[in-house]
Amino acid sequence: MAHESVPAGPDEGAELARLRERVAELEATGGRRRHRGRSFLAVVLIVIGCVLAPLGIVASWAADEVGDTDRYVATVGPLASDPDVQDAVANRATDAIMRRIDLQSLLADVPVDDRPLVQRSLGRLGDSLEGAVRSFVRDKAQAFVSSDAFENVWKQANRKAHGALDKALTGSGGGALEVEGGTVTLDLGPVVDQVKQRLVDSGLGVAAKIPETHTEFTLVTNENIGKARTYVRLLQVMGNWLPVLALVLVAAGVLISVRRRRALVAAALAVAVSCGVLGIGLRVFRVLYLDRLPEGVSPDAAAAVYDTMTHFLFTMVRMVVALGVVIALAAWLTGHGKRAALVRGLWTSGIDATRRTADRAGFRTGPVGPFVRTHRRWIVGILVVAALIAYVLWPHPTGWVVVAITLCLLFLLAVVDFLSEPTDRSAAP
Repeated sequence: MAHESVPAGPDEGAELARLRERVAELEATGGRRRHRGRSFLAVVLIVIGCVLAPLGIVASWAADEVGDTDRYVATVGPLASDPDVQDAVANRATDAIMRRIDLQSLLADVPVDDRPLVQRSLGRLGDSLEGAVRSFVRDKAQAFVSSDAFENVWKQANRKAHGALDKALTGSGGGALEVEGGTVTLDLGPVVDQVKQRLVDSGLGVAAKIPETHTEFTLVTNENIGKARTYVRLLQVMGNWLPVLALVLVAAGVLISVRRRRALVAAALAVAVSCGVLGIGLRVFRVLYLDRLPEGVSPDAAAAVYDTMTHFLFTMVRMVVALGVVIALAAWLTGHGKRAALVRGLWTSGIDATRRTADRAGFRTGPVGPFVRTHRRWIVGILVVAALIAYVLWPHPTGWVVVAITLCLLFLLAVVDFLSEPTDRSAAP
C-alpha cells in the first residue's frame, strides 16, 4: 500500500520559513564577522608597514652612508667645491695661523734678502699690521681651498675619518674626526700645513716656525645626538631589511583584504604620505638645526653640510612618494569605477584616432598585428615585469627614474594597443 505524503500544516510551514531565515541570517552574520576580521587585520598590517616605510628609508641611509666608506666619501666629496665650505675652512685655517704668528718680530725674523718680497706681498701696512698680515694669510688660505689640492686633502681626510660618523651616531668607530658634546669636527691640520707652505713660498719665512697646528671644522652638531645613538644603531643593524619588512607587511595587508584593489590604492597612498611626512620633518629639522648652531660655526657651511648629508634621504623620499602615487594610479585606473572607465575611454579614443590616421596614410602592420593581437596579454605582462626589473636593478633610483620608467612603459603599452587592432578596417570583425 503506497504511503501518501502529508502536507505540512500552516504552523509547520511558518516554522520552516523562520528556520530558513534564521540560517540565512547566521550565515550572513558569520560572513560579515569573517570579513571584519580580515579587514581589521589588513588595516593593522598596512598601518605597521606605513610606519616602518620611513624608518626603512632612514635605515637604508644609515647602512649606505655610515657603513659604506666609498659611498660616504662620494657624498661629502663635492663639499670641497662648495664656496661656503671653502670660506669656512679658509677662515679656520687663517685663525689658527694668526694665533701662532708673533707680529712684533715678524719683519725682524725675515732675512734681509727676503724683506723686499715680503713688503711687496703685504702692501701698505698702514696702522694695522695684524690686519695686513691676516689679509695676506687669508688670501693664501683661500687660494689653497680653491685648488684641486684641497679637494684631494678633503677626500683623504674624510676617508680616514669615516668612522667618526659611526662614532657620532652609534657610539662606535674612530678616526681623525672627534666627537665631543654632540659635535662632530674634522681636524684641518693638513690644510694648515699646506697654507703654511704657501706662505713660506710667498716669502713669509716666519710661517715655517709655526708649530704643528690642529684646528677643527664642525660637520655635525646636536646636543641630543647621544640620545639618538641607540635608535640609529638599531636602524643601521637592520639596514636594508627594514624596507623589505615594510613592503612585505603592506603586501600581506593588501592580499588578505576583502577589496584588494581598493586596499592597494589606499596602501600605496598611505606609504607615499608617511614618507612625505619624513621629508617635511627633515626640512623642519634643518631650520631648527641651523637656528641652534654654536657660536663660531658658519651657518652657510653648516647648511651645505646638512644638505649634502641628507641628500640621499630626500632622494629616497621622493622616489618612494613617486612610486606610491604611480602604483595607486595604476590600481585605480584598472578598476571598475566610472571615472577610471572614463580615463581608459580617453586612452582608447586617442589610440583609435591615431590608428585611423595611420589607415588613411596607408600604414599596414603586416604579420606583426596578428601576432600582437594573439599574444597581447603575454606581451603586456612581459613589459610590466621588465619595468619592475629595471626599477629593482637601477642603482639608487630617484623619483625621476620612477617617472621615466612609468612613461616608457605607458608608451610601449600604447604601441601594443595600437598594433593589437587591424590597421585594415575591412579586416576588422
